[in-house]
Amino acid sequence: MTAEPLWREAEDSAICVDDQLAAALSIVTDFMPIEDIQTEAKQQVLEFVAHHPDALYRSCLEGHFTGSSWVVDHEAARGLILLHSKVNRWLQPGGHADGDGLLQMVALREATEETGISGLKVWEDPIDIDVHVIEKRSSLEPAHLHLDVRYLVKAPKGSRFQGNHESKALKWIEQEDLENSAFSLDESTKRLARCGFALAERLLK
Repeated sequence: MTAEPLWREAEDSAICVDDQLAAALSIVTDFMPIEDIQTEAKQQVLEFVAHHPDALYRSCLEGHFTGSSWVVDHEAARGLILLHSKVNRWLQPGGHADGDGLLQMVALREATEETGISGLKVWEDPIDIDVHVIEKRSSLEPAHLHLDVRYLVKAPKGSRFQGNHESKALKWIEQEDLENSAFSLDESTKRLARCGFALAERLLK
């Protein structure tokens, strides 16, 4: 019998994994898409990794795994976005796997670092997968793919964000704000937010 998914905390990052790539592939393989674009992204990730066994590392210049999250407050009423310093766009927290195949823990680590909120918890199963192109930034960083596996993260009651150097600002938004032109959220981010809000409402309300 398959165990039910659960909330993971930062302390769970100590879980021992013998094969990091196999762990990441298992996560992607078990993901159940609910939209065609997610099905396409899942297949694209599996095909990419079949030809790039180093896909957990940034040294795989053609593309690599990242983990990101939709962070909600304790009532699932608001989600947290940040104004990314490099691209000057409102996005969700996230970052590179850097060899870690437990992508839910990657998403939790990045959310903690980028928001400054302690006590975050991540839902074990991904809620979205997205593959997108990162444009060339220098001769050392050519255009490449981010294989982004995405999760729901919940913040404890009374949380206050602090942010770090990777963002210019952070803001809690409600579901109706997803179409607010002031944030210019792309379709990928809005899809993640919809999936995150939907699961959070079932789990937290």
